[in-house]
Amino acid sequence: MEQHLDRASQAVMRLSAALEDYSEAQEALHKLEAYYGSDDWKQDFAADEQGRLPRDLRRGVLSEDGIWNLLEDNRTLNTRMKEIIDNDHEPLEDNDDAAPDAGDSDDEQC
Repeated sequence: MEQHLDRASQAVMRLSAALEDYSEAQEALHKLEAYYGSDDWKQDFAADEQGRLPRDLRRGVLSEDGIWNLLEDNRTLNTRMKEIIDNDHEPLEDNDDAAPDAGDSDDEQC
């Protein structure tokens, strides 16, 4: 059981940190979504196609698929998180088996 505690504790800490980063990135994602397909994006894309942008300028936001793929990945991740919350895990207080029976485990105890 100690291994389960260690593994779960590490996973929860990593997920908490990742969710903090993800939450902070949402503003950037909203800005990218507003930019993608806007008149500004179309003008920037046309300027790039005409060679009017500096050669050393990074062009990830002007790729046809870059922003769209990121936004789609974000939607997929949001759906996945909702499914995990809604379907995969019952709250501990609703689970009749929430309290472990120490006598039934073959796992390391301490």
